[in-house]
Amino acid sequence: MAPDGQTLPPDLHQAEPIPEAARLAIERMLISGDLFRYTAPKDAPVSLLEAEFAELLGVRFALAVSSCSAALFLSLKALDLPRGAKVLLPAFTFAAVPSSVVHADCEPVLVECGSDYRVDMADLAAKLPGAGAVIISHMRGHTSDMDEIMRLCDASGIPVIEDAAHSLGTLWDGRKIGTIGKVGCFSFQSYKMVNAGEGGILVTDDPEIAARAVIMSGAYEENWKKHPGLQNSYGHWQNRLPLYNLRMQNLSAAVIRPQLPLVAERVARGLANHDHVAAQLAGNRWLEVPEPLPQEVRAPDSLQFNLTGDWTDDEARAFQRAAKARGVAVQVFGLSEGNARAYWNWQFLGEVPELPLTRAMLMRACDLRLPVRLTRPELDFIAAAVLGAIADVKTV
Repeated sequence: MAPDGQTLPPDLHQAEPIPEAARLAIERMLISGDLFRYTAPKDAPVSLLEAEFAELLGVRFALAVSSCSAALFLSLKALDLPRGAKVLLPAFTFAAVPSSVVHADCEPVLVECGSDYRVDMADLAAKLPGAGAVIISHMRGHTSDMDEIMRLCDASGIPVIEDAAHSLGTLWDGRKIGTIGKVGCFSFQSYKMVNAGEGGILVTDDPEIAARAVIMSGAYEENWKKHPGLQNSYGHWQNRLPLYNLRMQNLSAAVIRPQLPLVAERVARGLANHDHVAAQLAGNRWLEVPEPLPQEVRAPDSLQFNLTGDWTDDEARAFQRAAKARGVAVQVFGLSEGNARAYWNWQFLGEVPELPLTRAMLMRACDLRLPVRLTRPELDFIAAAVLGAIADVKTV
């Protein structure tokens, strides 16, 4: 708040604060020097995090790793897919997702996404025959039709990996996102609901996938004995699988664990923030906030909307500049130089297919961070800035 009582532009890039309990745990750990997850015979912070996260999600197994990208990669390797297997994934995702597929020696196949940011079911069904696996990115927390996806994939015997990096706390028909497919992968990067700077975790109810992932994550020699259960499977896979050394360290776990009890509150605040701003944007003829699907209860820490009607690229760029001038950073995915969420920038894939539905969406889809810590005056400032920027460019 400014001295004159006016609300200042909020810092939308500031991450969620770290609880005091985490700072105290880190200080104790630094004094001890006990940072490696396998140093202690049991109850290392990473091991405790895995047990607590599995309980939070209601799953049998959780494995903490260095990033969500590492979790996706390990999930693909744990599925034992053949080299060159086709892995379907939404064309609207972050570049790290197709990168994890390439890293796993598989072939990414991009699936169209519509103006509601979700997977186009007709294109998924058309590309599904012959696929080895499907990754569903719940991009920016928008849940695709998991009932139809699971129906199609189960009928073909194709495993589904959920990229739930943006969806911790999201529900689909009462089920927790990340627990519907064969494997769920979550992120603890700074801009997610739980902030550890970096870090990830995979969850599954499949014991063989869990055992293979534990070994390949870097449980060398007999460190797998420090993981509960599955001792026969761990022993079977030891030395038969490569070690990728993607382990999480104890410092990261110490930062994450005190935040897990805060997830429910953060989810509720994030949804309230999203809906408060979305309600103020509703009715403007030049933009649209897609509605959630009936089965979906979201856990957002950002808001996406589409520029609708007759917009030129130059006008859309002018809107970005006008919003920034008003103190709020809004990004049009397809018009931001080098954006890692625009599939045509993924040159590491070679010749990128033309995906007209996804391209059209990305050229007018706007991204706005709404950290859960924001106050109502700050949210009102953001909504007013967006509407003011629209009025700067278009006739309302």
